[in-house]
Amino acid sequence: MSATNPATNMDLLRFATAGSVDDGKSTLIGRLLLDSKSIFEDQLEAVEATSQSKGYDYTDLALLTDGLRSEREQGITIDVAYRYFATPNRKFIIADTPGHVQYTRNMVTGASTADLGLVLVDARNGLTEQSRRHAVILSLLRVPHLVLAINKMDLVDYSQEVYERIHAEFTQFATKLNIPDLEVIPISALAGDNVVNRSENMSWYSGPTLMHHLEHVHVASDRDLIDARFPVQYVVRPKSDEHHDYRGYGGMVAGGVFKPGDEVVVLPSGMTSTIAGIDLFDREIAEAFPPMSVTIRLEDDVDVSRGDMIARVRNAPQPSQDIDAMVCWMTTTPLKPRQKLAIKHTTRTARALVKDIQYRLDVNTLHRDQETKELGVNEIGRVQLRTTVPLLCDPYSQNRTTGSFILIDEATGVTVGAGMINSGS
Repeated sequence: MSATNPATNMDLLRFATAGSVDDGKSTLIGRLLLDSKSIFEDQLEAVEATSQSKGYDYTDLALLTDGLRSEREQGITIDVAYRYFATPNRKFIIADTPGHVQYTRNMVTGASTADLGLVLVDARNGLTEQSRRHAVILSLLRVPHLVLAINKMDLVDYSQEVYERIHAEFTQFATKLNIPDLEVIPISALAGDNVVNRSENMSWYSGPTLMHHLEHVHVASDRDLIDARFPVQYVVRPKSDEHHDYRGYGGMVAGGVFKPGDEVVVLPSGMTSTIAGIDLFDREIAEAFPPMSVTIRLEDDVDVSRGDMIARVRNAPQPSQDIDAMVCWMTTTPLKPRQKLAIKHTTRTARALVKDIQYRLDVNTLHRDQETKELGVNEIGRVQLRTTVPLLCDPYSQNRTTGSFILIDEATGVTVGAGMINSGS
């Protein structure tokens, strides 16, 4: 089972791009869109006209993706830009994340739901501090697949020696991180080498093209299909003549597989029941799995409301009020002990008190600064929280949905932090 859209029965891959400034992320995405025939003719004509008006002797494919005026003026990516395209084999959602250190929070946002991380490096410069930082963040976010795309190979004469040197250096660095699957691909986004079509200039490279890898990387087993988790988002009661007694619980499956006849427990009440049926749109289905959005009906009329969770009786999360988590802080006012914030975890909202900041993580060197007592904007650290009501959570390493949360400033309603749960008690 994979992230298949039941309506189209088509596989979906979410991937996030990261890289230093001028490594060619926007050009690469433009090339993927162009060579996969995902661009309308008038879009391409507009980009060609803009490129000519600027005096370029080539079509600047980055103009297809750098949508903000400030991005075009500076030639950098600032916000997370989402792009959608499809091939006959798979649908794709690209999160084009910014490379600057001051936009770390944007990268965390874009990569948090990704199945694959794509880190670009310039073949002329090799690995930079930012390349390492992006790999560390992707590792922290438990993105299960990583591609290192060595770009601008045309500017180093398609040198095998350059490729092998960067390949070896990054592979050695990756041993310190949690990266279960790594692929290193030499490309030229501008010329199109090894992006969609195989390069004639790098006959020494026998691996896949970038598009071939994206189309065939196996993501079905990355999802937690063992621990059944269903956070209830909405109680469905139409009260119409046709569905007079209908009562179901709508939400998105966060883990495991649910089937009619399964014995389940509703948390935090602890009431048990059996699944009577699972509905998708206007039809009943035989099973539900991540990330399907469905309505579950129960045999018994138990009290279930938004924020509750339906799980297996013998495999349920332990309700936790003391949360140990890695937090990425996203606002200029620092995070300090004794601070009070709202916390949103799956469909449940509570209030949280910051008990302690154990250390700040240097995402360039992996050094743990235990002297710090606050987290500044774009910094990541290990934080202890106490919540007003128990959260129904799992470790982030086990389930990225039930293992994550956001922190909200109660006065402004602004999201100020994103967290990855290590453990709860």
